[in-house]
Amino acid sequence: MSRSTPPGPATPARRRAGRPGHDADSVLRTAVRVFNERGYDGTSMEDLARALGVTKSAIYHHVSGKSELLRQSLDRALDALFAVTREPEARRGPALGRLEHVLRGSVLALAEELPHVTLLLRVRGNTPVERRALERRREFDRFVADLVREGMAEGSIRPDVDPDVAGRLLFGMVNSLVEWYRPGGGLDPEALAAQVAAVAFEGLRKE
Repeated sequence: MSRSTPPGPATPARRRAGRPGHDADSVLRTAVRVFNERGYDGTSMEDLARALGVTKSAIYHHVSGKSELLRQSLDRALDALFAVTREPEARRGPALGRLEHVLRGSVLALAEELPHVTLLLRVRGNTPVERRALERRREFDRFVADLVREGMAEGSIRPDVDPDVAGRLLFGMVNSLVEWYRPGGGLDPEALAAQVAAVAFEGLRKE
């Protein structure tokens, strides 16, 4: 007598209660989009749950709350910027070349982490997380201003500029990219970085 046909695969176990159909990255990605659309202060956990299509308790499976999502996003943007300052090209050689490397690298970091950098540029210091992020931004600004000072001392940067103002102007141009640059829009990040560097260090006037 032949053996009976074995039963089919067992029905998959039901997903654990409260566990959303998202991983941590998709939760963060959606939260940042909503923060940028509504403003961090104007976004509630209910808004995030609605955008994700889950319950509030499901979000807490991944993070402790709204401020944790903000911290993760701001750290992601700032870590990308500070990674540029640690590259060998930012640490060795003439100051002007290092400054150009940091500017180009910052454009690439912005293009790579555009939603997170956009959120970073919109924080106003209303929470401890935002104040910590602003202090890190000021640290980055000081790094840039010091490069300008070194360039002035070396004679490669004109002596009649204020290093702090010069740094803010240079990176104000970089930061403005969040208002109009969109990945896949015809200008790749490397070409964009080259364009920004050309305007910043060579200007528009044809000699």
